[in-house]
Formats: sequence, structure tokens, C-alpha cells
Amino acid sequence: MGVPIMLVHELIAAAPLDRAAAIPLFRQLYARLKEAILHGRLRPGARLPATRELAQQLQVSRQTVLAAYEQLTAEGYLRGGVGQGTFVDAALPAPSQGDEDLARGAMRPLPERGAALASSMARVRHHHGLLRAFRPSMPGLDLFPFETWRKLEAQQWRRRTLPLGYGAGAGHPELRELLCAYLNASRGVRCTPDQIIVTTGSQQALYLLAQLLLAPGEGVWLESPGYQGAAAPFEVAGARICLVPVDAEGMDVAYAADRFPDAAMVFATPSHQLPLGVTMSLARRLELLRWAEVQRAWIVEDDYDSEYRYTGPPLASLQSLDRAGCVIYVGTFSKVLFPGLRLGYVVAPPALAEALAQAKAVVDRHSPIVPQAVLADFIRQGHFARHIRRTREAYAERRATMLASLDRQLGGMLACGPTDAGLDVCVHLTGPLAEADAVARATAAGVDVRPLSYFTHPQAGPDCAVRPGMLLGFSAFTPAEIRAGVAQLAQAFAA
Repeated sequence: MGVPIMLVHELIAAAPLDRAAAIPLFRQLYARLKEAILHGRLRPGARLPATRELAQQLQVSRQTVLAAYEQLTAEGYLRGGVGQGTFVDAALPAPSQGDEDLARGAMRPLPERGAALASSMARVRHHHGLLRAFRPSMPGLDLFPFETWRKLEAQQWRRRTLPLGYGAGAGHPELRELLCAYLNASRGVRCTPDQIIVTTGSQQALYLLAQLLLAPGEGVWLESPGYQGAAAPFEVAGARICLVPVDAEGMDVAYAADRFPDAAMVFATPSHQLPLGVTMSLARRLELLRWAEVQRAWIVEDDYDSEYRYTGPPLASLQSLDRAGCVIYVGTFSKVLFPGLRLGYVVAPPALAEALAQAKAVVDRHSPIVPQAVLADFIRQGHFARHIRRTREAYAERRATMLASLDRQLGGMLACGPTDAGLDVCVHLTGPLAEADAVARATAAGVDVRPLSYFTHPQAGPDCAVRPGMLLGFSAFTPAEIRAGVAQLAQAFAA
């Protein structure tokens, strides 16, 4: 079965070789011929032109054509030899209509679980573009000692003592020991190093816990409004989402116990609720622990930014009050160091720790070793404690600047919620602007804000309604940038 040389040339001419490209000409020719074979334009058994003839026709060197033919022959697309000619391998299956459908993107539909996995984070807004006021939940990267971190990482490589093979699913042993001591001293967390599992961020921790502990259809209490990224892993696990309103004392435990008494898990942010900023009262904490103990339910305590409290020392964790072994403590370094580090951790009850470590190994074997080792040095040498002290002082100044600026320029249009902890300020609209209008005006003025309605789950009913408002981050911006941002916001609202 012959193929005229002009036909091959026409196939190439449809996507000509680019002599100015960084990709070598032989690789371009190889790609064109491979695509023609896979799509059926060169059929099995078709004869290709001799290398010298094709080289002359394409005005390239013969070595270019030889190299392309050799690569295609090595991969099984062509066969032939000296004096025999070169052919598309006759053993290749001829393209069918199904192949054409595949080429057009047809595929088997995703199963229900796959569709949930692919879509569950669609409503979660991720940071993108240049940092601008007032992007929420961002640490002050201008305050991080990157030079110190760089030196510690360089020392790790120079020492050549890093375990560069596969490690334990639970994480770097030294980091787990240091974390154990830190959490005990700063958060009152009662644990041993064996109870700590290092994860690739707190999001992975929630995914692992959902997959490990929840059967399809089992209920999970979720705060509403609340962190939308938390709902995704529970939805993927097939859990029944049980939305619980939040008031001035935190999650309404009595409401949830009355309406969802058979839930298997609770996700809560008792130290600093996102986005409202409230702290769960002691009475609510004890009520929640008693309910979980009786129901034999798990409580996942997300303690995402508890290091930053401005009206006194950080509050003790919910886990420190647990006597039944039902609280699973989840933390992250994204808020105290930098989000790109992608390191978090779980403090699991003793009976759960080994199973969780094994589940972690299924997902990604273990989190990257080098960042864990550098972080261990960062903590052990005192840099971590100094960084938290420094950022707490800086954030306190930035918070004060934010509150004073908002009161001075927008006091008649915004009312601030609780501001004694965290990296953000929750503000409620008190003037004539609707939330959507206020957010649109802020965005047009170049101010990055997050509407409070964003934090309401799509399934939320009237019991979980949130007052119109916005979440404004202050931690990533200098006092001068905060004053300028508030001025932009005031000008946009007054227009």
C-alpha cells in the first residue's frame, strides 16, 4: 500500500515545521507523523517516502528525517530496513469510529464519587493574582525570615543526613517530637509524638479523616456560615451535611443535638470561628464534649490561627478538655509561616493514630521530607517562637490600624464583629448598600474582599442566615497599606 510523497508532504504542510522554535526539527517531524498515524491519516501498512526524498521535499537535512523515522520505529509506529523501505507497522489496529470519538474528547462519564471529587471544591475561592488589600486569611509574608529558612535548608543539604528514601507515613520523627512539646506548652494539647501525623496541609487532614471515619449517609455537623473548604471532603465521602447556625457563643450545640442527634462527626472552629470571629463559650464546649461522649461521635477541632490572640494569651484547645478521646485536633502552618509550605498536622486519639498514619500512606506515602526537616530545625533553634512573637506584635498594630481606619472613614456604613483573634476582621453592613453592591464597588476600586454570604453553604436554610457583610484581612498589609485600602473602600462606597 503506497503513499505518494506529496501526501506525506501535505500532512506536514498542514502543520509546518517551525525552524525558529526551540523544539528540534526532527522532534517536530516525529510529532507530525505520529499524529497522522494515530488519527488514521497514515494507515497501517502505508509506505513512507525514502529519507532522502522527504528531506529534499521538506528542505531539511536527511539526518533530520532519519532521526524522526528512527524514533518512530523504536516506539513501534514504523517498521522496515535497508533496501526494504519504511512502512507504518501493519500490526497496528486501524482507527475506528470510537477512536475518532476519543480524539474529540468523548469519555466514560465520571461515577458519582468521581463527580463529587471533581466538583466539591468548585465553590471554594482560591487566592489568585497579585496580593492586594484586603485579601483575607493571608499571613504577612513581609515578616517571614526567608533568609533564615534558606540557610537552614542549605545546612540540611550540606549535612547529607536527610532520610532521602521513603519515610514514615506519620511524618519526620523529630518534627513530631517538637510539635508535641510546642502544642502542649502553647495550646494545652495532651498527646505524645506517636499521636501526631504530619499532613500536606489541613485540607488533606480533613480528607483523610472523612474517608477513614465516615460511612456514606452518616451525619456531620458543620458551622454555617463557615469554612467552605471543610464541606468538600465530607461531601466526597458521601456524608450527610448537617448545617448548624453560629451565634455569639459559637456553634449552637443545642440546635444541632435536637435536629441531628445521630450525627457521627462534628467539624468545629472553637478558638476562632471563620468568618464571624466568635469564640465558643466554655459552656458550649462542655456541652459539645458531653454530647460527643454519649453519642460516641468524633469532634474535629480546626485550630487554624489560634496563635494570634490580641486581648490576652491564646485560649486552651478543646482537645485539652477532652476526657473521652473523641477530639481530633487539626492544625496548619499556612497561617503562621506561609501557605506554600503545605504542611499541617493531626493530633489523633491514641486508638486512631496508627490507622490514620496508614491512611496517609495510601494517599501520598508521606509529606515531603526536606521541608519537615527544615521546619524541625526552625522550631528547635527558637526561630519559630520568635517569629510568632514578632508577627503577633505586628498583627496587633495592623489590626489596631484597621479598626481605627474603618471607624474613622466608614463608621456609619460598617460595624465590626469580634476582633480579639485571627488575621481578619468581619464587618457587617449598616448603611444603605446591599452586600452584592458593596462587594462589586470594592472590587471595581481594586480592593479584595470576601462577602459573608460566600461562607454560607448552598444547602443552608433560614436558620443559618448571616447578616450582610464582608471579611477583610489585615495581617498581610502594612499600616500604610491598610489606611490606603480603607480610603479606597470609603471612596467606592461614597460614590
